[in-house]
Amino acid sequence: MIDQIQLVIFDCDGVLVDSERLAVRVESAALARLGWPLTETEVAERFLGRSDAYMTAQVEAQIGGPLPPGWQRELDEAYAIAFDEELTAVDGIIEALDTITALGLATCVASSGTHEKMRRTLGKTDLRRYFEGRIYSGTEVPHGKPAPDLFLYAAAQMNVEPRHCVVVEDSQYGVQAARAAGMRSLGYAGGITPAEWLAGPDTTVFTDMRKLAGLIQGLL
Repeated sequence: MIDQIQLVIFDCDGVLVDSERLAVRVESAALARLGWPLTETEVAERFLGRSDAYMTAQVEAQIGGPLPPGWQRELDEAYAIAFDEELTAVDGIIEALDTITALGLATCVASSGTHEKMRRTLGKTDLRRYFEGRIYSGTEVPHGKPAPDLFLYAAAQMNVEPRHCVVVEDSQYGVQAARAAGMRSLGYAGGITPAEWLAGPDTTVFTDMRKLAGLIQGLL
C-alpha cells in the first residue's frame, strides 16, 4: 500500500525552470576551452542533477590539476547571460503548481543549485512566490544527489516523514536520491533527459508537465 502523499518536493532546474538545456550548452563550451570536449548529451549524463562541487572535482581530475583562476566566475557569468536572455518556466508548470496548491498539499524546492542561483532563476520566472521560505539547497547538506541527504533534509524541515513525500525530478541522480530517501518520485522526461535515465522502482516517468497534478492526485 502506498502511503498518502503530504509533501511534494520539486527539483528546480529542468522541473520548475527550463534551465538545463541552457546550462549544458554553456558547460559544453566551457569544458571544450579547457581541453575536455564533451557533447551536450555527455555533459547532461555526467553532471545533470549533480552539485557544483562534484562537477569541479570531476573536471580537475580530468585536467590533472586545479581549474584556472577565474574559471568558475566566467562560467557563472555565462550562465547569467544565457538565463537573462533565454530562461523561461517549464511549459505547463504554473498550471500544475496552481492545481497542486488548490489541493492543499505542502510543497518545497530541493535543488543541487545554490540559493543565489535559485533566487535568480525562480525570481526571473516568477515562480519563487510559490515556495517562499521553503527552498533548500544541496549546499546545506554533507552529500549531494544521488545521496538522499537533501531530500531527507527538506522533509525534516517541512516536518513530513519521507514515506509521505513525492519528489518531482528530471535527472537520473535525482530519482536515485529520492529512492534512497524512501520517497516516491515522478521523473519528468519532457526536457533534455531521456526517459530511460529516469525509469526504475517507485518512479513514474512522464513527459507533459500539465499531467503532473493528475499524477499526484492519483497518489492521494
